[in-house]
Formats: sequence, structure tokens, C-alpha cells
Amino acid sequence: MRRPGADGSAAVGPADSLGAEAAEPGAEWRQALEVSDLRATYGTGAMIVCDRVVRIFRGAGVEVQALQGLDLLVAEGELTAIVGASGSGKSTLINILAGLDAPTAGAVRVAGRDLGTMTAHERLAYQRTQVGFIWQQTSRNLIPYLTGLQNVMLPMRFTRTARHKRRLRAADLLETLGVASCAGRTPDRMSGGEKQRTAIATALANQPRVLLADEPTGELDSVTARNVFGALQTANSEFGVTVLVVTHDPAVSAQVRRTVAIRDGRTSSETLRHDHQDDLGNRTRQAVEYAVLDRAGRLQLPREMTEALNMSERVRLQAEPDHIGVWPDQAADRPSAEHE
Repeated sequence: MRRPGADGSAAVGPADSLGAEAAEPGAEWRQALEVSDLRATYGTGAMIVCDRVVRIFRGAGVEVQALQGLDLLVAEGELTAIVGASGSGKSTLINILAGLDAPTAGAVRVAGRDLGTMTAHERLAYQRTQVGFIWQQTSRNLIPYLTGLQNVMLPMRFTRTARHKRRLRAADLLETLGVASCAGRTPDRMSGGEKQRTAIATALANQPRVLLADEPTGELDSVTARNVFGALQTANSEFGVTVLVVTHDPAVSAQVRRTVAIRDGRTSSETLRHDHQDDLGNRTRQAVEYAVLDRAGRLQLPREMTEALNMSERVRLQAEPDHIGVWPDQAADRPSAEHE
């Protein structure tokens, strides 16, 4: 496969190199080692690394490809939102990162741990100490017959934390997240927002390095949703935990500096937000959306753009000094010679 080079010429890819050197002894082995080295260094230093992740579900003669070679990097300390239409693969992704599911192919690393090579014991330890998870359904996050304080203390029992330390940390978490009043109340005596903020405290109990939230505001009104998202921001800023939140709520995704959109099982675009200050000292936040170019050179063009220009099946590319031009296949609109 040939890809455009930086000067517009056809760059030689791995397959071309292998063919060109096939006559040399050991060329295949050298090529394989080069590819292995590239995969090993991809995402070095990142907190979350998804390397060409594939997830296929099979059942009753039907095969569904939920993830189709997805790449994603999240740096330590980031607060990132994942958005996408229903069925795009975002919930599948976050379940894999939580250790609740496993990829069909590709590699996933979180906090330096390779999720694909974990034993059952290692996966359990990972879920207890390295990652916290918050469900959309408030009823799934807390044990109904325990108080808020007892719910937050419970995960620390599994890591053999001393009782007095469990109580102190649980009380501190509830206070920091604004739900100290829930310490002595069971979930049936809490509001929806209080349940989710107590759930965040519970997920943070064992000081995880990553906090994952799957539609945590999906069942809440807009005011309560802002309070819950504020708790996630507090977890990020006060405790330094890396936060990845799946959401349909534009009010939530607009508050993070980086929003990653998933479409058809791949990352399709990213929106980055930057604070800008004018000459008068007025501060505004500017958002810029970027298409994502994956490691195979694939680019997903927004459907509203391609449909407006009648782009389908093929497009024409032209390398310019500072950009690549993309045009519709004009030949498809012209009558063929036999009909002229």
C-alpha cells in the first residue's frame, strides 16, 4: 500500500519495503521487528493507550464489529469526554478499559498495565486499585442497604486498609465532593445527584489512577448533571486522577478541553478547547474540531460534508505545499464513452 509522502510523492509503506527487500536474507524478520518496535513505542508515557483495538460480537449467525481498529491516547491527568451516536462503540470501549470486557484484537494499556495479558487475579487487582467505574444507572453504583459512608469504605476492605483509615478517607471524599450529609443515609434517602456523587467517592476510595464514567448524568436533569460533572472535575483537579467520561450531554462535553468523537468503531474527530484572552483582558474559550488521522493513514470525512459535495466510493487527492486537497470523483458524474 502506498501513502502520500510529505512532498506529495508516494511514500513506501511496510508492505512495499518488504517486497523490495524480499531477495535479501532475513528481510522478513527485520521488517517484523521494525513493526514490533513501532507498536511497542506507540503511546509511551500515556495513561491510556488503545492500539488498533477491535471488538467483534458474534451470536445467532450475526457478527457485529463494535470497534474496528480504534486508536486512542489519553495523557495522565487529562479530563476527556467520549461522544458518539448509539452503536458507535463508545460504551464497548469504556467496558474494555474497565476490565469488564476484552478486545478481540489489538492492545490496550492502562496505567502501564497490558489488559490483554492479565490473569484473572491480576484483572481483579486492577479493577480494585487502578481504575474506578461509574455506571449511568444510579442504582448500580451503590449497595442499597449501606449508608453513604459504608459504601465508600467498602472497596477499601478488599485492599486490607485499616478501619480507622477507611473511615477517615471516606469522610474526606464525601466532604470534598459535597455530599458529607449523605454519610449516614442509605441510597433510597438520597437524590439522584447525591447518589452519583457518592458513587464517585466510592470509585475513588482506593486511589485509582483512572476514573471511568459511562453516561453518569444520563438520568439527571440539567442542574443536577452540572453538579455531578463538577464532582468529576473535582476528582480530576483535587486528586489528580485521569478521567474519561462517555456522554451524550453537550453541556458536559463542552466543559472539557478535549472531546473525542467515535463513529463506526473508530475515533473520527477531536475537539480541542483553549482559553483565549483579548487585549482588554476578556477571556473566552475557543473550540476547534479536528479530523483524526489514524496510524494507517485513514481519515473519516464528516458525512454532512461528503453528502453536500456528492462524495461517495472514491475521492481525488492532490498534495499542495501546505495541505492535501480532496475532491469528488468528477468522472462518476460524467457519462461514459459508450453513452456519448
